Amino acid sequence: MELSIRDQIGPRCIIREDGQRIYDAIHGPLKSGETVILDFEGVNQFASPFFNFAIGQLLKDISEDELHRLLQMEHLNETGRLVVERVIENAARYHGDRDYRKIVDDILEQQARESG
Repeated sequence: MELSIRDQIGPRCIIREDGQRIYDAIHGPLKSGETVILDFEGVNQFASPFFNFAIGQLLKDISEDELHRLLQMEHLNETGRLVVERVIENAARYHGDRDYRKIVDDILEQQARESG
C-alpha cells in the first residue's frame, strides 16, 4: 500500500486530527503484515502531534521491529525524519515500559487538572 501524504492532508503534517486520519488508513494493513509506504513528497512542515497520532500509537499493538520492517517513508526531509524518530523512540518506551507509562500518565493527568 502506498499513500501520498500531500494528497491526503496537504503540505503540512502538524495536527493530531490529520495524524489520526493517516493512522486509520495504515493501521489495518500494517497489523496484517502488509508493507506501507508513506510518500511525503511536497510536504515541508512537521510537528510531533501529527506523528504521535499517525505513527506513535501504532506501537500499542505493533512491535518497533515490525514497524521498522513494514513502514517505509519516502521523501521525508531531515526535519520530518528527526521528529518521527523521536516520536517512535518515545512511543516505544511509553508502550513498552509500564512504570514509565504510569509516570507520564500521572504527569499528564496533573497538568490537565491544573489547566482545567
